[in-house]
Amino acid sequence: HFRHDLKDGKQMIWMSERDNWNHLYMYTRITAQPDYQITKGEWYVREVLRVDEDNRQIYFSANGMEAGEDPYLIRYYRIGFDGKGLTCLTPEEGMHRAWFSEDMKYLVDVYSMVNKAPVAVLRSARDGKVMMPLETADITRLEAEGWDAPEVFVAKGRDGKTDMWGLIARPTNFDPNKKYPVIEYIYQGPGDQYVPKTFRPYDWNMTSLAELGFIVVMVDGMGTSFRSRAFENVCYKNLKDAGLPDHIAWIKAAARKYPYMDVDRVGIYGCSAGGQESTNAVLLYPDFYKAAYSACGCHDNRMDKIWWNELWLGYPVGDQYKEGSNVENAHLLSRPLMLVVGELDDNVDPASTMQVVNALIKANKDFELVVIPGAHHTMGEDFGEHKRYDFFVRHLMQVNPPKWDEIK
Repeated sequence: HFRHDLKDGKQMIWMSERDNWNHLYMYTRITAQPDYQITKGEWYVREVLRVDEDNRQIYFSANGMEAGEDPYLIRYYRIGFDGKGLTCLTPEEGMHRAWFSEDMKYLVDVYSMVNKAPVAVLRSARDGKVMMPLETADITRLEAEGWDAPEVFVAKGRDGKTDMWGLIARPTNFDPNKKYPVIEYIYQGPGDQYVPKTFRPYDWNMTSLAELGFIVVMVDGMGTSFRSRAFENVCYKNLKDAGLPDHIAWIKAAARKYPYMDVDRVGIYGCSAGGQESTNAVLLYPDFYKAAYSACGCHDNRMDKIWWNELWLGYPVGDQYKEGSNVENAHLLSRPLMLVVGELDDNVDPASTMQVVNALIKANKDFELVVIPGAHHTMGEDFGEHKRYDFFVRHLMQVNPPKWDEIK
């Protein structure tokens, strides 16, 4: 979403997905038509940082320009108003974040990947040349403690041709000769992408669960952002999709490569949109997902935030809202489900969870409900975290966890 009016009042630079990719166009304001396309290709302009009219240069960030790499990795570029002279200012592979000097002569660039420690350098904003190294993170002590980075894994989605990118996290005492249940952490939907791309020694959503003896995964499926317009628009009037067909194909591909991943024991969990999607997974795909923990889910889009739901499901309210409702589909439950809600959730109305509870009771379904008093929009806080660990140990490992008051 970007517009820049040129000083002459005759033209403006406008951002559009009109060719299926997010790009910049030079518009003639008098005719209200694009004069020509400035950026072009199967990649995505993320942000315009500066429009230099005096030198007719545009500084911007983008992802997906480098073939054979994770298409979500952001780099920084400059290009002329005429679409010529495209120059990459941060060429190393990685997720970059840059800060430019006021005169646009220099930039500080910090880049990393989930398996590569952060590096900070000072660069020339003319050609990206490194002027001075600033800092490189030292993770030798972390590695000495047995830490291992999650694996970046890519496999085809539901269509058999589009790459889906995600992460596989293993326990530090991983043994390839054992068979591990799989847990998917899900937060999927339009407006963003969610799989981490930068270095983090501890991932709150994956690390601890993996240490219990699970393979924990996360993937961005169709319906998320920063690929093509068509990739994201899979979710339009179709939020029930939740990218799950892509997630299932991706997990099955990972299990074919790594037979120690047990696809007969796959659980799923998430919060908010992930709470809705994890319940949706066991309702609509019970043959694959065997248990779900769902926190503060926006389980029925007819009673969630208008500004978000109508944006993607459209108006008037029709069958597309009902089809994705966990209230409407509650009678389909055939797998273990733990619903969690914060008493004072100020993001998603707690009644959204209670409506699912009501529908499950009317359908005579067995489930678990955890209410966290005084909590807002939450994954479950410490109490819920502990309940989630026990839930998956019980249902995916078939092991009874120790009593809480016996743990020292």
